[in-house]
Amino acid sequence: MERPRRRGKPCVSIRLAAAAVLCAAAVILALLSTGCAKKHDSSRRLGNLEFTVPDIRDVPQEMQDMIAEREKEPFRITYADQGMLYIAEGYGEQPTTGYSVEVKELYETEDAVRIRTNLLGPKSGEEKLEITTFPYVVVQLRYVEKDVLFE
Repeated sequence: MERPRRRGKPCVSIRLAAAAVLCAAAVILALLSTGCAKKHDSSRRLGNLEFTVPDIRDVPQEMQDMIAEREKEPFRITYADQGMLYIAEGYGEQPTTGYSVEVKELYETEDAVRIRTNLLGPKSGEEKLEITTFPYVVVQLRYVEKDVLFE
């Protein structure tokens, strides 16, 4: 025997189940559509920046003073003056002579200037003195209105 079908409003449980299915489908569609979207990469390299390593006497006096105050510990300083940007990174106290700092990379991204330096130790066989040194590097480039990120 077949049950008679009711006409009229569906029961509440059917409405809730239908709403749950629709919500789940909407969530799945939202997740799938964002997974295919191309993300904006603000760290993509736009290009290397031209720079010089100035003689310390050519660095603005205020920046020279900041370096002198901080040189015993590792430091990172940026300074802008007269259309130029100065970036300095120091590696703190070292036990002997023969240490130097090289600039590995200096480049621009959409939202920043990025710099990567490296501390070089005394070369094998190089004569070194047991004198405390404070190696650092200062680079000078045209002013760029972006944050500087040390890597």
